[in-house]
Amino acid sequence: MITMALFNNKGGVGKTTLTFHLAHMLARQGHRVLAVDLDPQANLTAQFLDEDELATLWQEQGATGSPANAGLGSTGSSAPRHLDILGGGRRPRIAAGTGTIATAIAPIMEGVGDVALFDPVSVDDNVWLLPGDVDLSVFEDKLSAAWPNSFLGKDVAALRTTTALHRVVDHGGRAVRAEIVLIDVGPNLGAINRAALLSADTVLMPLGADLFSLRGLRNLGPTLRDWRSTWQGMVLPKVPDRIAAPRALMMPIGYVIMQPASGRDRPVRAYDRWLDRIPEVFATSVLGSPRADPFDRSFEIANLPHYQALMPLAQDARKPMFELRAGDGALAAAQTQVRKCYQEFRDLAVNVRERLRYLDPTLPRLPVSASGNRQ
Repeated sequence: MITMALFNNKGGVGKTTLTFHLAHMLARQGHRVLAVDLDPQANLTAQFLDEDELATLWQEQGATGSPANAGLGSTGSSAPRHLDILGGGRRPRIAAGTGTIATAIAPIMEGVGDVALFDPVSVDDNVWLLPGDVDLSVFEDKLSAAWPNSFLGKDVAALRTTTALHRVVDHGGRAVRAEIVLIDVGPNLGAINRAALLSADTVLMPLGADLFSLRGLRNLGPTLRDWRSTWQGMVLPKVPDRIAAPRALMMPIGYVIMQPASGRDRPVRAYDRWLDRIPEVFATSVLGSPRADPFDRSFEIANLPHYQALMPLAQDARKPMFELRAGDGALAAAQTQVRKCYQEFRDLAVNVRERLRYLDPTLPRLPVSASGNRQ
């Protein structure tokens, strides 16, 4: 099992959309994929689940058997919520005992115990989800306080807090025998993201070809290196064996350019100058290379069009853009875009998988047909 965080501390670059589509394409190619929503905005969870499922999962008023005020701040039990199975003709995806990232860390927040582990939700063939929750945001302050207290290695409560997200992700991956774990995180360099990224073996960076993404790269790279060296040098050697701790590899495998909305198949001209500067900034700031070749695009894994006509249809259908059919509203010319989208994400998934194999040679090299499916 190998974990990959999709991260950029600049928001609005399509990070969650990329995670959602990459999870589905890797699954189509035969991999067992776990998607983890560690962004307190929980947008990835909302892409996978419909509104009724979300209401039941988060125990909002109006969902059967779901009290409105059962959350991290409630006086109820901190165990994973017991959810009513949704009615209807299709196979239910939210079952009794399903939890979220927030319910998993609730015992730590309440000071009554350690993480409450739960199994992921099966959302599609070969795809599972560890659902997010806006209540996760309250974990930020506790993680911030625990970080310096972890350095001595004697504060077990601090170590349990700092490793909590890792242990939830690790348990979820093992429970479904995942080969690839994709972690979606928020666009910031806060304590939740630090704890989330410690769990990542690799990092894939979605970028916009703009000034803000370049500035984000310049502080993102040094921050990742600082977190890695601090954890591996000062904390990890002191973690007791009884506490499962992350390796904090956080190896950058490359970046994906997410093109802006445009009527053409390439970025608009105004963005070209920023696009040309990304290789050098990535090499110097993220990889820490003292000398960078400004023409070396070996870390550019893909350059994806915006597909602005397909996105609203996919959001309504709660399926990847490359799986849209006429019944979803993808008619006539839109089907040409669907086929192109499929080819783009198929190639992206193949390239990502080959890069992941450098760190995890046990990851199977699956032969992929022209349709993108495992042979």
